[in-house]
Amino acid sequence: MRRSREIEVKLPVRDLRAVVKRLEGLGAKRVARVFEQNALFDTPDEYFKRHESILRIRIEEKADLAWKAQRHEMRKSARKGLLTFKCPREGSREGWRIAKSRYKEREEIEYRLPDASRFARLLQRLGLRVWFRYEKYRTHYCISGSTLKIDLDETPIGTFLELEGSRRSIDRAAEALGYSVRDYISASYLELYAVYCARKGVSVADMVFSPKKNVNLRTLRLTNFPSPLNK
Repeated sequence: MRRSREIEVKLPVRDLRAVVKRLEGLGAKRVARVFEQNALFDTPDEYFKRHESILRIRIEEKADLAWKAQRHEMRKSARKGLLTFKCPREGSREGWRIAKSRYKEREEIEYRLPDASRFARLLQRLGLRVWFRYEKYRTHYCISGSTLKIDLDETPIGTFLELEGSRRSIDRAAEALGYSVRDYISASYLELYAVYCARKGVSVADMVFSPKKNVNLRTLRLTNFPSPLNK
């Protein structure tokens, strides 16, 4: 189990090639690319949502491997996952609306799951339900000698950089990448997706890719129960 305080921001990526070039200029090395499936759980009376907390199970698939090698790797580790509890975001009293703070800052507790699907079924037996799902492709970068975490996220609503570390390290890296504090996004992907749907005039459902996007991936579903957002 890992308990920590996360400080992070998202940055919009409008020119992917330029951002990757700047990352290389910053000394960031590409570590791995994964496909993520995330499921948020809550009680029937929406306890976690009302308390501005998140209970999430995440499954990752390696997206760097050739398909044949990937199938072999998935047979060994596909059922592993990560359980994360995110405590209420500090200084926020706005529910699920986009926070006004420059950084997203909250305590989180993580626990590695040897069998994510089995644990998801346990949560359902305890009365919890999946109420939102989202997917993304995440490319991990690291800078030698730095504790700053850099992730490049490709999502159904756009591409974003996520920087996690101290405020100073975030500010310095963001500036080197051509961003200013005005570009900082402290909202979660759920919040960003809700705004995206509102602008498009469509109802909020799960934030997932079309089947065509995942044609070369064996999709691992945490549960067969539909999200209430689809109803």
